Amino acid sequence: MAESTRGPEHKPVMRSDPPPEDLKRERDTFIQQFFRRGAQLSEELLGDIERLREQVRDLEAENAKLRAQLASDAAIRDLLKKIEELEDEKRRLIAVSGRESGGSSEVFAGRFAELEAELANLGTVHVANLQLHSSTTVRRAFRALRDLLAQFLGASQFAVFWETDDHTAMVPISVDGIGLKEAREFALDEHPAGKAYQAGELWTDTSRDPSHGSHRSPAAVIPMSMSGQRLGAIVIFRTLSQKTEFDAVDFELFRLLSTQAAPAIVHAYLFAQAGRRAPSVHVFIDQED
Repeated sequence: MAESTRGPEHKPVMRSDPPPEDLKRERDTFIQQFFRRGAQLSEELLGDIERLREQVRDLEAENAKLRAQLASDAAIRDLLKKIEELEDEKRRLIAVSGRESGGSSEVFAGRFAELEAELANLGTVHVANLQLHSSTTVRRAFRALRDLLAQFLGASQFAVFWETDDHTAMVPISVDGIGLKEAREFALDEHPAGKAYQAGELWTDTSRDPSHGSHRSPAAVIPMSMSGQRLGAIVIFRTLSQKTEFDAVDFELFRLLSTQAAPAIVHAYLFAQAGRRAPSVHVFIDQED
C-alpha cells in the first residue's frame, strides 16, 4: 500500500507501490511469446518463398526439355515463342519476390498458378503432336486422330474429309459418331464446311453451343494442309453435351491439327507403302530441295 511522508513544507508526499511480481512475469512472458511468434512467422514466410523458387527452377528445367523436343516447324515455333514469354514472366516475378516479401507472395502465387495452367496446355499440345506423328499406318493415324478429337476436344461426331483430284468435292475417309451415309461426299460450294474449307482458315460457329451442331451446321471446320497445299479438312459436327464452348487450349489444338494432321496421315501412308522400313543412307545422299 502507498505510504505518506511529510516534506519541508509539511505536505504529505505519496509513494507508488512497486508492480506485483505476477504482473511483471506476465508482461515478460507476453513480450517473449510475441517476438518468438514473429520470428516463427518470418521463418515460415521465407520457407514458402524458397519452396516457390524451387518450383520455378523445376519448371525452368521442364521448359528446357520441352524446348529440346518441340523444334520442328512453324506451329512448334509458335509454342516456343510462348514458352519464352512465360519464362520472361517468371523472371519478372522472381525479381519482384526478391524485393518484397509481403503482398508480392500472394501475387506470385496467383501468377504461378496461371503459369502452371499454361504449361499444362503446352503439354497437352505436345502430347497430341507426338500421338499424331508416332503412327506407322494410316489406320493408326486415324485412330490417334480420333482419340485426340474425342479426349482433348470433346468431339462426339466428326469426320476427316479429303479433297478430290478435281478439287470440286470433299470425300469422308474417316468418321466417328456418325455414319458414312450422313457424312457423305459434298461439293465444296454447296456445304457450310466446304465454304469454310475454301476460305482456308479455321472456322467455328460462335453463335451457339457446339454440342448443338449438326451435319448441315457443324460446330468447327479445321482445314488441313501440307507444304502450303490444302488436302482436306476435319469437320466437328457436334461436341459432347458437357462441352459447351471452345477455350484457348482448344484453339491451340485446332492450329496443331491444321498443320500436322495431313502430314501425319501422308507420312504413315508412305511408310506403310515402303513396307514399314526406313530408307537406307543412300536415299539421303545428294538430295535436292
